[in-house]
Amino acid sequence: MNRTARSFLRPALYLFLGVAALLLVYPLLHAADQPPAVGVMAPDFTLSSQEGTQVNLHDFRGKWVVLYFYPKDFTTGCTIEAHNFQRDLAQYDAKNTAILGVSVDTVDSHQKFCTTESLTFKLLSDADKKVSETYGSVQTINGNVLAARNTFIINPKGVIVKEYIKVDPTKHSEELLGALPALQSAK
Repeated sequence: MNRTARSFLRPALYLFLGVAALLLVYPLLHAADQPPAVGVMAPDFTLSSQEGTQVNLHDFRGKWVVLYFYPKDFTTGCTIEAHNFQRDLAQYDAKNTAILGVSVDTVDSHQKFCTTESLTFKLLSDADKKVSETYGSVQTINGNVLAARNTFIINPKGVIVKEYIKVDPTKHSEELLGALPALQSAK
C-alpha cells in the first residue's frame, strides 16, 4: 500500500473507531434520562424524610406506592399537588396506598414545607439527585437541577405498573385515584 493510501486510511480508521465508541457509550451516559419501564422492579433507594428518618422503598412491600417527584418545596404547582395528595390521603389509605414525594430539597426544607402546609405523608430529600436520576426524573431550570414532575405507581410486589411523565399538578391526585382501582384489580 502506498503512502497516500495509508495517510487516507489512518484518519478514516480513527474516525470510524471514534464514532463506534460514541455509539457504544452514549446509551450508558444517557440511561438516567429515561425512567424505568413499566413492568420492571422499581429501583430501591434509601432517603431521609422530613422527620430526618431513613425511608427505604423496600419497606413498603405489601402496599401500593405512589412515588411522585416534584421540583421544589413552596412553589405554586408543588404546593397545589401536595395539598391535593393530603386532601385525598384517606382515599389512598383505603386503597392500601402510600404516598412518597421526592425532590432535591433538603430535609430542613421538607420539614418546613410539611409544617407550613400541614402535610402528613412522607417527603424525601434527594439532595444528591441520584434517585431522581435513576428514575429519569431530572430537569434543569434556570441552571438549577431539580426533580421533574413524574410519578410512578408501584404494586405491592415492588413492580412499576404505571408511570406519569410531566404531570399536571392541579388534577394529578384525582387522576391517580381514578387509575388505582383498575391497576389493583389486575393483580
